[in-house]
Amino acid sequence: MPAKPTPLNDSKLFQLMAESVRDYAIFLLDPQGDIQSWNPGAELIKQYKADEIIGKHFSVFYTPEDIARDWPATELKRATSEGRFEDEGWRVRKDGSRFWAYVVITALRDPGGKLLAFSKITRDLSDRREQEEALRRSEERFRLLIEGVHDYAIYMLNPDGVITSWNEGARRIKGYEASEIIGKHFSRFYGADDIAAGKPWAELAMAREHGRAEDEGWRVRKDGTRFWARVVVTALKDPEGRPRGFAKVTQDLTQRQHSQAIEIAARQVHDFIAVLAHELRNPLAPIRNAAQLLKDTSAGPEVFEVARRAIDRQSAQLARIVDDLLDVARITRGTFSVHPERTDLRDIVQRAVETARPVIEAGQHHLLVELPPGAVFARADELRLTQALTNVLNNAARYTDPHGQITLALRREPHGERVMAALSIRDTGRGIEKEFLGSIFGMFVQGRHAASRSQTGLGVGLALTRTIVELHHGSIEARSEGAGKGSEFVIRLPLEEGAQFRAPGDQPGASRHELANGVAHRVLVVDDNVDAASMMAALVRQLGHDVVVVHDGPSALQAAEAYRPEIILLDLGMPGMNGFEVARALRERGINPTPRIVAVTGWGKPEDERRTREAGFDMHLIKPVEESQIRQALRLRGQRPTRH
Repeated sequence: MPAKPTPLNDSKLFQLMAESVRDYAIFLLDPQGDIQSWNPGAELIKQYKADEIIGKHFSVFYTPEDIARDWPATELKRATSEGRFEDEGWRVRKDGSRFWAYVVITALRDPGGKLLAFSKITRDLSDRREQEEALRRSEERFRLLIEGVHDYAIYMLNPDGVITSWNEGARRIKGYEASEIIGKHFSRFYGADDIAAGKPWAELAMAREHGRAEDEGWRVRKDGTRFWARVVVTALKDPEGRPRGFAKVTQDLTQRQHSQAIEIAARQVHDFIAVLAHELRNPLAPIRNAAQLLKDTSAGPEVFEVARRAIDRQSAQLARIVDDLLDVARITRGTFSVHPERTDLRDIVQRAVETARPVIEAGQHHLLVELPPGAVFARADELRLTQALTNVLNNAARYTDPHGQITLALRREPHGERVMAALSIRDTGRGIEKEFLGSIFGMFVQGRHAASRSQTGLGVGLALTRTIVELHHGSIEARSEGAGKGSEFVIRLPLEEGAQFRAPGDQPGASRHELANGVAHRVLVVDDNVDAASMMAALVRQLGHDVVVVHDGPSALQAAEAYRPEIILLDLGMPGMNGFEVARALRERGINPTPRIVAVTGWGKPEDERRTREAGFDMHLIKPVEESQIRQALRLRGQRPTRH
């Protein structure tokens, strides 16, 4: 029969095992804490030989501080009551040197539960402790370095963009104390337009994908003031590649931006003076030549008539230059004003077209004018607003190569909670370089290589136009996909107070080419492709219906609330808020009357039709859409979605 296990047998087995271990100090203590055994690992770590240490109390390994607080006895009490005790802390070798130890004490009992002894295992973790301490010191030095930087805002973000640290430079540049900003999302440093465009989250996404993102742009301080910032965002990952957050460094470049702005303004004024001299010489030359002809008394009547016409035309050009200069002076002094009265914007369009027609015809351009059938009333200064629109039309003609296309359209469109009149001037000309889009409305600003073009003007026309439009509480926007790709200018003006969307039948002078079932409908066209939307709107108008056009999902929801369309022709594949999301939102809002929603899309698979049906669409039309299909969409009532 094999011998039954006994505490004595267990102790012998423990001792035999311990004798072969050198990386750990393994020894036994009696219930009072006196050392009963000693292994080679204990001798190596603690420097005592067995005959020097056996029989002594194990507190000899503890620091005076631990002995003063009776920590050795506390360890044995914890091991006795809990069966096992673990700890990390400083221990003392024979030579008095200290090492960082990991300790496990286990209570050993007989089958009856009587405490016989303690096993004690000690591991020297001094190297790990030193590494951790070195890392801590390094981090502390880095923290002090970062906190001492005053010229850069340096702070950390968690993976969601929440601020987790804040240095003195960040406090100085952005105005927030650490206690105010830590725990808040970093998007509060961006302007409302950047937040609406999702710029903060796009920055993090780029850094997450590429490891780093850089940007320059306006940022917002605590007090609401703006500063021009250069920003670097770096993605941080742990050794396994898991995202830990981001480091963000921001430099305030406002002073540099201001200096650059002064330099640009000075250069623009210099260029303006050169252009002004050119523009003055152009009409003066033929006037001087005409004067020479008039000196010849023998010249016939036809010569006098040629000279008279030249003087008349060129003096008119000089008068226009002088008028522009006077307007610039009024704007500079703050005395430029408008005198608005109730005006049909269609009349202003007609006057501007007539004024700009000579320039348009000189370029042999084709001009297309799109006007709504009914009056579009706004409070406007007819003279000044005609001047503004003429400036844009003249620019379109001058910067479009011969035989180009210019389209002028007047429409109503929702803008926030209001309905605005929108004047769009689109050309197929030379376009606007990306870097000029933000400054094109500045005084004396012209596009690249302006000096090589004929009839460039003074470079004040668009600045005057913006001033005039803003004095009408409106806005002007320039769009272009780049050089050689044409441009579009959109002027938005508030309609006269109380003006509403009206069906063409309710408007004076409304015309009809054809009406489905003899009924005119309010139709909302939604498509991010501007040309597709314009062509669809033109077709629907030709069928005799009133149309509003928007180019994105949020605008579609606003238009539906303001315009209350009966039929919505809705593209599916729009960026941001797609057509499915728009349709669901419209159905959830319960707009009255309930509009018929028609999907107009290039997606034509059965699952696409199923998705449109589930999203709340009434019909599914596949591009290109025929006129007959549009007719059917405008007269169908109460039928289930249909594929065409």
